[in-house]
Amino acid sequence: MMRLRALFLLPAWAFTLLLFLAPLLIIVVYSLQTKGVYGGVVEPWTLENYTRLFDPLYGVILFRSFLMAGVSTLGCIVLAFPLALYIARSGTRKTLLLNLVMLPFWTSFLVRTYAWMFLLRDTGLVNSVLLALGVIAEPLPLLYNDWAVIVGLIYGYLPFAVLPLYSNLERLDKSLLEAAADLGAKPWEAMLHVVLPLTAPGMRAAGVLVFIPCLGAYLTPDLLGGGKSMMIGNLVQNQFTSARDWPFGSALSLALMLIVMLLLWALLRRDGEEVL
Repeated sequence: MMRLRALFLLPAWAFTLLLFLAPLLIIVVYSLQTKGVYGGVVEPWTLENYTRLFDPLYGVILFRSFLMAGVSTLGCIVLAFPLALYIARSGTRKTLLLNLVMLPFWTSFLVRTYAWMFLLRDTGLVNSVLLALGVIAEPLPLLYNDWAVIVGLIYGYLPFAVLPLYSNLERLDKSLLEAAADLGAKPWEAMLHVVLPLTAPGMRAAGVLVFIPCLGAYLTPDLLGGGKSMMIGNLVQNQFTSARDWPFGSALSLALMLIVMLLLWALLRRDGEEVL
């Protein structure tokens, strides 16, 4: 039975080695080499690419990336919770509403980001409507700033928060809310002391699913931030493209991956302690 199991797992292990571990090994090797005169990597082997990570400039970019990813994650959870709760209590309309949540994934992420550029620019829909209504006298600077990037990140990754929260809320035992009401709890008290604690695992799952892609995002900051809101993903992209510094870009990628893995480890360890 063990041999049969190993035989069935062999294709999965082969794909893992080929598509994950081999490219990761190449990145590790690149990070320990030196940038060539015209790009690429050359010898000698060095740790300078890792020591450059402690430059205060990159620390500021990393802090901004964590801050913007954290704000975007919080915004996704705040918006996703009432939506997931409404879907979980929608009876026969659950499937339709879930399909509507997934509908944006049927369109290219690049196209959806460009749509936000048309909405937020000086001559876009938002400013045009406000000007027509006389609310403002001149266009608001809605594009090419940190808030535009956060709006784009929340819009792009909101479904990743809705789905785990819906899964958690859909399994919630309604008799617990009835018991809370029988004991004199008001609806907001039942929500605060019963629903929120029971949906904490779903919130953590939603936070992980949103925070990790937000932290490494580079398309949304590049388009909606206009180069003024550089995040760690943009820095990695620039090293592999315009700067042609593959060794340092590889070191940045590995550092970002290590940070994410440490965060996941801490979260899983916390969940394990709570289970025990």
